Amino acid sequence: MAPVATLILLLPLCGFLAVLLLGRTLSDRQVGVIGTGVVTGSFALSVVFFVMLLGHSSRQVTVSLFSWISVGTLHVPAALLMDQLSITMCLFVTGISALIHLYSTGYMKGEKDFRKFFLYLNLFVFSMLLLVMANNLVLTFVGWEGVGLCSYWLVSYYFDRDAAASAGKKAFIYNRVGDVGMLVAMFLLFSRLHTLTYVSIFAHAGTLTPTIATLVVLTLLLAATGKSAQIPLFNWLPDAMEGPTPVSALIHAATMVTAGVYLLVRMSPVLALSHSGRMTIAVIGGVTAFVAATIATSQKDIKKVLAFSTISQIGYMVLAVGVGAYSAAIFLMISHAFFKALLFLGSGSVIHSLNGEQDMRKMGGLQKYLPLTFPTFLIGWLTISGIPPFAGFWSKGDVLTNVFEHNKALWVLGVLTAILTAYYMSRLFVLTFRGTERFREDTHGHDPHESPWVMTTPLVVLAALSVLGGVLDLPWIHHDSLAGFLAPTLGYVATAGHADTVAQYGLALVDVAAAVLGLLAAFSIWRNISESPRYESSFLEHVWHWDDVYDASIGRPLTRAAQFEDDVIEPKVIDGAVTALAVSVRRSGEGLRKVQSGFVRHYALATVLGLAVVIVFLVARVG
Repeated sequence: MAPVATLILLLPLCGFLAVLLLGRTLSDRQVGVIGTGVVTGSFALSVVFFVMLLGHSSRQVTVSLFSWISVGTLHVPAALLMDQLSITMCLFVTGISALIHLYSTGYMKGEKDFRKFFLYLNLFVFSMLLLVMANNLVLTFVGWEGVGLCSYWLVSYYFDRDAAASAGKKAFIYNRVGDVGMLVAMFLLFSRLHTLTYVSIFAHAGTLTPTIATLVVLTLLLAATGKSAQIPLFNWLPDAMEGPTPVSALIHAATMVTAGVYLLVRMSPVLALSHSGRMTIAVIGGVTAFVAATIATSQKDIKKVLAFSTISQIGYMVLAVGVGAYSAAIFLMISHAFFKALLFLGSGSVIHSLNGEQDMRKMGGLQKYLPLTFPTFLIGWLTISGIPPFAGFWSKGDVLTNVFEHNKALWVLGVLTAILTAYYMSRLFVLTFRGTERFREDTHGHDPHESPWVMTTPLVVLAALSVLGGVLDLPWIHHDSLAGFLAPTLGYVATAGHADTVAQYGLALVDVAAAVLGLLAAFSIWRNISESPRYESSFLEHVWHWDDVYDASIGRPLTRAAQFEDDVIEPKVIDGAVTALAVSVRRSGEGLRKVQSGFVRHYALATVLGLAVVIVFLVARVG
């Protein structure tokens, strides 16, 4: 099993090295084949390993690669932990990434930096796999930083545009703030447990004091808020839409933003030790889900609507983690990967057909021009809205049912978020595909066109997965469901008791009602675009002025402090101190130079005077 696990990780790295070393001799087509092929191979091997793991007695395999860090009591191997959670992550990360790679061969065709793009994509997938397969926190942190670096390169891919360059820097800085949390968590754990290997941490987690356990949970939450774009560090993700659309799909569906949720779930045995820490996680997730959903209702850019949708859906996952519903969080993560990849790639097909247009006010009536994109996007819309029997209904319902059993207030917030989700996604769907054609001036009289097969094939596959994905964890399946499969890897959390059948049906009806209410509200408002749109908010469009608050409270004060340092501290204090020291040395030298006159009579006089002083002193002592 070890060679298979190693190849799962190394194939994307081999693709990266092949394109890096041979890129100048390869055509764009060959680069696309290599980049897509290695990730597809990694997915195929993940399926093989999954089957092998089902037949393994313990369903947990540690693959030691080599001895890495050994300093004092710190021993960190380069090793992989292959269990139910890591192989689940490998399956959807490699599977979705392979489809995005295939899509990219068409979407990025003709780009001058085509090779560089696939170079980054392969390294991105390798870093994410390292993150989820590592058997210790240090190796996970290497993958953690790898996805952060690749996101910087890919978000700022069009670096000659100021907006793209700024977005890349913003993503990088926000994630570095979150990284402080992960580092502090590692320091706390090692100082108490003297290990950073997951299996050892979980075995000895019970020895942590409640205070230390809570601190570890809160610092892990800080790390997750940076990587998974949750309050207060969610602002970077909407700006990341400056990168090419396949990048948006990869970040949102399969790699970076799921990393924070994965870390929290992986550390669930530690989370189980702190009720207050989990409650904080739940509140952050619930509030983020609601706030992001409100913002999405007023965005004009199709990709930004989807970006805030991702923040909101990740908020649901974090909320599930906070109430101890770890398998529900993973279930939503998987189904979200299906429908969010579908929606982003579908939006890319729309943008491709309109020669780069992303403003939904300049779309409309695209249904008849995009015969494959339209029905697949429709499936994605119904899935994320929570309409049965699509995957989103089952996964989001699983989260809300668990939240209902633990905290009614957060459940109400989750239901309100579900209504808003159905509303803003229906608004997006109507403005894009229905109504009057508002794109004529921008397409210069040319009709929109359907994308090539390499772009539409992934849409069809993802649409099928969005329809069928709910079978992974249907509520009446208990033994061989996703929850049953993952259970041995998850920490214990005392539950409030599972709702009975009647209550489950009642909660499901509430979920359906929330989705239908959101759909009806959107269609009633947006069915006639010629009317002035109601319920559009500048406050929401400008992201609750969150960036303005950060700018006023952090950015501008630091800018003024830097300016003061440049104008006063450096020239007058630092340079002044150096100058004063130099002047004092020079003046003392000038004074001493007068003593060294070069005349013998002056030296003789000084000698006589000195001798006289000595004689007077001695006589005075004797007397």
